[in-house]
Amino acid sequence: MSQYTILVVEDEELMRSILRRLLEGSGYNVITADSAEAALSAFAENEVSVTLTDIKMSGMDGIELLDRLKGVDPEALVVVMTAYSSVDSAVAALRKGAYDYVTKPFVNEDILQTVKNAIQQRELFRENRALRRELNKQYAFSEIVGKSDALQRIFTLVKKIADTNATVLIEGESGTGKELIAKAIHLNSGRASGPFLAINCGALPESLLESELFGHTRGSFTGAVSDKKGLFRAASGGTLFLDEIGEMPPTLQVKLLRALQEHEVTPVGATEPLRFDARILAATNKNLEQEVKEQRFREDLFYRLNVIELRVPPLRERVEDIPLLAKHFAARAAKIQNSAEKSITREAMEALANYEWPGNIRELENAIERAFILSGDEIDIESLPQKVRARSSRTFRTRDEEDFRPTLEELERRYLIEVLTSVDEDKAKAAHILGIDLSTLYRKLKRYEEI
Repeated sequence: MSQYTILVVEDEELMRSILRRLLEGSGYNVITADSAEAALSAFAENEVSVTLTDIKMSGMDGIELLDRLKGVDPEALVVVMTAYSSVDSAVAALRKGAYDYVTKPFVNEDILQTVKNAIQQRELFRENRALRRELNKQYAFSEIVGKSDALQRIFTLVKKIADTNATVLIEGESGTGKELIAKAIHLNSGRASGPFLAINCGALPESLLESELFGHTRGSFTGAVSDKKGLFRAASGGTLFLDEIGEMPPTLQVKLLRALQEHEVTPVGATEPLRFDARILAATNKNLEQEVKEQRFREDLFYRLNVIELRVPPLRERVEDIPLLAKHFAARAAKIQNSAEKSITREAMEALANYEWPGNIRELENAIERAFILSGDEIDIESLPQKVRARSSRTFRTRDEEDFRPTLEELERRYLIEVLTSVDEDKAKAAHILGIDLSTLYRKLKRYEEI
């Protein structure tokens, strides 16, 4: 039995029979469909190498079928058949992504040669995809700098889950690099050759976010001058990253849940759902379990998203990565400024390592870029932000050096930060947990900022 399967879509029974005999006689597996709707089901249930479809059919025509197949698999190879007098339709199909066309009445050898060429193209796709995947695996982790145990555990988990289609919920504070982790998952997966599309769910108003995610039809609202595919369908064959998912409005949470369950979306203004084939990764800096308890996030959606949970630790929990990151950002700043690279003095590095970095990696990158511009031949402590310089009196520690005994003041400061982080910076809640009034908490925080 051939390893290649040809899907023949033709509403005339005699023509379907002729094409089946011709292709099976050349050693191909053949599946036939008498309508575009039946073809979509057959395509979803089988590994189709090439689709051979008539353009003029009752119901959905071949052009729309081509568009639907490309929405499911952007690399789908579709050959269209048309009468000689309707070549314009075939040209339109080529513009929409058809591999080739043949005219009726056709010569058997022409059909067979066109299918053979399409299969050769498919094999080239596969070889290129395998090569890109190996290159992408090397690149995926090169952008994530660090050697801490916490980071290595993330790398191990990413490698385990990358080649599945499971939805992943990436949790972590703002600025910890959640999108880089999402890209690493994508680039280590079988979808690496497909698109990686990202959207911040908290950055757009509800109506615009719905259109961006699910698409819209022409005339569905003021300003909709043409159809829009939407990110779910545009990401077919690849990955869609939903950043800050905790900010999604409740009404869209319902639609997102349906999309995840059914693998189809209904564009704004449309009446029929459309299939998509994108892997969904989501990220949040909120405690979604707490959001569920407080009825701000749907419980069923939380569990649908949280098939695999991945927590990205804040920078203060991976102190040994700070020197590596600082040097990495200094080298990047040199390229941006078209300048010679600068080293970082030990005193400056001590201050960097002992600062808590509430803004995490993003804040560190900004601090190093600022210091690079303000410093002379090397990045010294005077070029760092004042709040970072304030930590220089502490002793810089690595896992290879002897530990030190923190002061009571340092322990209190750390505990305050830990409690504040656990309640998403809600100072009233933090004060209640600490057993102090709110004004006392503000005084303590102000004092620690000045240290």
